[in-house]
Amino acid sequence: MKDNPNSDSSLDGETTGRTESAKTAPKNMNEIQKLEAVLFLSQEPIPTRRLSQLADIKEGANLRKLLKKLNEHYDSHSSAFRIYEVAGGFQLRTRSQFSPWLCRLHEIPVEVRLSVPAMETLSIIAYKQPVLRATVEKIRGVQCGELIRQLLEQDLIKIFGKSEELGRPFLYGTTKRFLQVFGLNRLEELPKM
Repeated sequence: MKDNPNSDSSLDGETTGRTESAKTAPKNMNEIQKLEAVLFLSQEPIPTRRLSQLADIKEGANLRKLLKKLNEHYDSHSSAFRIYEVAGGFQLRTRSQFSPWLCRLHEIPVEVRLSVPAMETLSIIAYKQPVLRATVEKIRGVQCGELIRQLLEQDLIKIFGKSEELGRPFLYGTTKRFLQVFGLNRLEELPKM
């Protein structure tokens, strides 16, 4: 195949010896390109099983190796984005230092802003879940009904079920969106109290 002087050999997988990035291009570039394309179009984190199906890659260690190689490529080229493991899946996200410029786009979803009382309520629910509203109110020392309603509307918490206590009050816990907003993969990644 002839060398095209305008082509970037680090992307097409050919090694011409001209550039350092071409020498380090992985042999399985086609799989990496499919993986990158799937991640690029996804608006939600994709679990590994689904990601391997969509990109037609064998699940397991191979998929994680490809994700690691892709992130190494992004890091070595000072890319504005990278792949993050959040909410039980993988998602291509812009690095946080670029958020001031991205906020100028009207298509960017509005950042979740929480008042101090809402953040306190959400924190209690996150650490104590599944938790009763009465427990949250006992810890905070004030009524939390309106704050819980707002957190439910923002899809940061959800009703996990009903307690066996008198009146069968609702039990609250965090959602997948909570993990996404706070950049967590699992609840175990919450900072220790």
